[in-house]
Amino acid sequence: MRELIYYSFLESADLKREFIEENRERIFTVFKEIAERVKGGNKVLLCGNGGSAADCQHIAAELVGRFNMERRALPAIALTTDTSILTAVANDYSFDRIFERQVEALGQEGDVLIGISTSGNSENVLKAVEKAKEMGILTVGFLGRDGGKLAGAVDHAFIVKSFSTPRIQEVHITLGHVLCDFIEKYLFSYESYFPPFGEGRA
Repeated sequence: MRELIYYSFLESADLKREFIEENRERIFTVFKEIAERVKGGNKVLLCGNGGSAADCQHIAAELVGRFNMERRALPAIALTTDTSILTAVANDYSFDRIFERQVEALGQEGDVLIGISTSGNSENVLKAVEKAKEMGILTVGFLGRDGGKLAGAVDHAFIVKSFSTPRIQEVHITLGHVLCDFIEKYLFSYESYFPPFGEGRA
């Protein structure tokens, strides 16, 4: 059992190292685009199932509350939290549409949708992505395995190449934390390099 504990930590660390080496430049480019959209007054929507639903709520909380900095609240909504909406849509339509309907109701052109799926094949996340793209919303996938159907559906796919759901989720939440840190610093720490937050908004 001691070896199991040790191996689990090493496996997680090695997977994160492999992921960042493969995606370092893409992460910077995509996160900068997300930060620019938030800066322009748009919001971040997030959806996923199970542990991924918890990650959505975690990331949204870091943006609306704070991550490391005292700053104004940032607009983010986890589409996983309203039980009345989730159960009504699942009951009246289907479980596959629980996020799609919320994207249609709450999303606006220029927003960002982050879909989290360890398999890459969550049908309700896929439908939300398809609706978002119809509406001019940027779509980003935090995915696992080979990326599944979502890899070809989203504008930007970050794929953790593992078949271990816990290890995939550990990379996803690290990616989410880095996103929150990046947005904070981009909007509030680098005024000498970038225009102040909100400048030029309509």
